[in-house]
Amino acid sequence: MTSSETDQANYLEGQLLVAMPGMSDPRFERSVIYLCAHSAEGAMGIVINQLVESLTFPDLLQQLDIDHSSADETIRVHFGGPVETGRGFVLHSSEYLQDSSLRICDEVALTATIDILKDMANGQGPHHSLLAIGYAGWGPGQLDEELQANGWLTVEPDPDLIFQPDLEEKWNKAIGKLGFDVSKLSGAAGHA
Repeated sequence: MTSSETDQANYLEGQLLVAMPGMSDPRFERSVIYLCAHSAEGAMGIVINQLVESLTFPDLLQQLDIDHSSADETIRVHFGGPVETGRGFVLHSSEYLQDSSLRICDEVALTATIDILKDMANGQGPHHSLLAIGYAGWGPGQLDEELQANGWLTVEPDPDLIFQPDLEEKWNKAIGKLGFDVSKLSGAAGHA
């Protein structure tokens, strides 16, 4: 394995970050974040289990002057994170791709264009999607420091967990994938 392959193996792109029970930042308490990018330059992810209560999909389409007469009102707008909260992102199944889509893994892609919103409004978007406003971002080395300080757990994702509609259960299901009792977790680092 080359050094660049070793470096790449240390990055968590395509993984889930699950907030530890003692998460000190209230914006991320009990949050589950899908990591879309992670490299030496930093990391970017979408919170997949929090909603923007004050905004509906038809409202968003109306604000963007997109025909919303046939919009699926069951599409919810998620709080993707505290960075660039005026910008939208769609985390989605990878059978739908545009030239500007970022394919994260075989099953998941990210698109941040108005065209995907138009397609979703017309029922021609991806089979599975999660619409988010804003994202979670980390500078160089910042996420690695938070991981070492026991702020986050990493979990192998699956599309059912990412796109399931029951947001309340995502954190529990993500922790459950690790195979231990969440009540036994501590946010404090231990020393031997």
